[in-house]
Amino acid sequence: MSAPQKRINCKSALSKSKSGWYFLHVSPDIAKRFEKDPKTRRVVCTLNDSHTYQCALMPNKGEFTIGVSKPIRDKLGLNEGDTVSIRLEADTSKYGAPMPEDFAEVLRQDPDGDRLFHALTAGMQRSLIYYIGNVKDLDRRIHLALIVLEHLKENGGKVVGEQLQQDIKRPIF
Repeated sequence: MSAPQKRINCKSALSKSKSGWYFLHVSPDIAKRFEKDPKTRRVVCTLNDSHTYQCALMPNKGEFTIGVSKPIRDKLGLNEGDTVSIRLEADTSKYGAPMPEDFAEVLRQDPDGDRLFHALTAGMQRSLIYYIGNVKDLDRRIHLALIVLEHLKENGGKVVGEQLQQDIKRPIF
């Protein structure tokens, strides 16, 4: 497998799926340039030279798509059918998502929790990083990080979705 491409610019019209999700379409030729392995195409995507975020090029009916959330659409004033300029760069970050500093510190201070977190799949690590990182309040974010690590310890290193949701609702102390 060749090294992923450094940077590619392209354009796509914003489309809406029947389920209500919004996507930009990327050709298989472009997606292949960012392939790290047959299942991984993580990129840093910049839309209209103004909003940059980490994402995956997701396979979809013979082509690839980039999801565009409502906050991004609102920020950029995008509507279905709008043509969007896309700059794609290989995502060379460790997690494919920005690691909150406070979560990294919690991991540093808890070797068992760190080991269990890093034994998870890359996708599950990203999901937990995203979930924790989206909490605005610092104390709540640290509280949530501690709950997640305790959950991993109590469940043999596995994330049990319904149980984690219950764990999050309980006070840690």
